[in-house]
Amino acid sequence: FLDGNLCLKKADLANGQQAAPNALSTDSSNQSPNIWASETLMKESSTDTCSITHELDQYDRNLSVNIDIAVSTCIKHSVLPSTVNFPQASVKRVVPQMKKKLHNIARDLLYTCSIAFQIAAAIRRSSVEKEFTPAYVAEKLAEAMDLQGEFSDLSVRACNGHLNFYSERKQASSDKLSCTVVTSVKSPQGNAANAKRKCLLDDKSPSQVKKKKLEIRMSRSSFDPEEFALYQRYQIKVHNDKPDHLDESLYRRFLVESPLIFVPPAGDGTVPSCGFGSFHQQYLIDGKLVAVGVVDVLPRCLSSKYLFWDPDFAFLSLGKYSALQEINWVKETGILCPSIQYYYLGYYIHECGKMRYKASYSPSELLCPLRY
Repeated sequence: FLDGNLCLKKADLANGQQAAPNALSTDSSNQSPNIWASETLMKESSTDTCSITHELDQYDRNLSVNIDIAVSTCIKHSVLPSTVNFPQASVKRVVPQMKKKLHNIARDLLYTCSIAFQIAAAIRRSSVEKEFTPAYVAEKLAEAMDLQGEFSDLSVRACNGHLNFYSERKQASSDKLSCTVVTSVKSPQGNAANAKRKCLLDDKSPSQVKKKKLEIRMSRSSFDPEEFALYQRYQIKVHNDKPDHLDESLYRRFLVESPLIFVPPAGDGTVPSCGFGSFHQQYLIDGKLVAVGVVDVLPRCLSSKYLFWDPDFAFLSLGKYSALQEINWVKETGILCPSIQYYYLGYYIHECGKMRYKASYSPSELLCPLRY
């Protein structure tokens, strides 16, 4: 068919064959098939365009909602005053025409929001004595949104009081709270080999921020009532488990008992200072237990088995922090014990949404499920 009409060769017409009437055209409408097909395509294209536009609008609303959540988080942690009524955020898409007019705009900038200016103005109109600039407000909102981690395909940065959303992360946020990290590893003999590392980063808060001490303790796997209580809270709040299913005996079988035989350190670089075996890494903030990582230290790798944390500290993204901490442990331990070279995140099932975070750590090796 060409233009909806059946084409016959001249030889066929010479043999007396007649062209069949077009089955698509009707006498009542008197409409040619090619016009009918064009209108159908236009309708389908219009439907697809409306669907895409709806998805983009929904994405804009989701970004605005997440900014409002970041504002609430800043109020909760006394970064912003709680006595002021703040307006709701609204993001705007950065269109290509704007990028052409302003040459200094990055090409990967997709969205922007000026809520920081509105918040600073609202505070200025109130009776709050402290001065909050749009730049400061935008930086704190960017930090709060970065902790949320809701949009893996976008990075948020504060720029001259604006919240800008980019298509990929190119730089890490430079505004972090001052903190002191203390890592202690208990040896089998009970001696603690403490390695203290201070991470004093710039804090642009107008008021003095009280430092928090993070302590990481690593000890051989054993039952701890405080850890078990934290495990129960985590399973109920995060995984919606029923309390009657969180039996102590099941917990012991899952995260305490281990088939690995403990190998003490040899002192010759063949075994790390903690030894080989199963361990619990406790994360404490000012002495309060906030997370526990269950790991296996093997001759070639550190295997991360499970992590449970305090739901009240979900905004800290302790899962990501513990993974980075464990990766750093492998790097540092590998200097003294060269056989340890790998960090093992365990099984990966792409269809399982709770396991997909493992794919964000790279470079990595993934065994083929059909040929391993």
